[in-house]
Amino acid sequence: MKLRICSLSKNEDFRSILNGNKINNKYSTIFFKKLDHLSSKQLNMSFIAKKKLGNAVIRNKIKRRLKNIMRDLVKQLKINCNYSYLIIAKKIVFNDKFVDIKKELFLDFKKIK
Repeated sequence: MKLRICSLSKNEDFRSILNGNKINNKYSTIFFKKLDHLSSKQLNMSFIAKKKLGNAVIRNKIKRRLKNIMRDLVKQLKINCNYSYLIIAKKIVFNDKFVDIKKELFLDFKKIK
């Protein structure tokens, strides 16, 4: 079964996830929480790159890198679809190697059960 990654859209979803569990690493902060009203047949995930990280080109590149990592992660790992995820990027994602970022995020998502 192919898992579809959907973005969160409602403000109350973002606010409730921010009150949930979190995992920090040097590349991002991952918030996750079970939201009952969202479907568990799809992966609810949003990526945030704050404006202080740089201009639109830099922010979009950061989000593209994270989305590509998540596509690989969905193919290789069993991700808990009962949770909704919010990934807030840090500036170092723009400059570091893709492989290092991928390895760190894989380790963090293995911790989430």
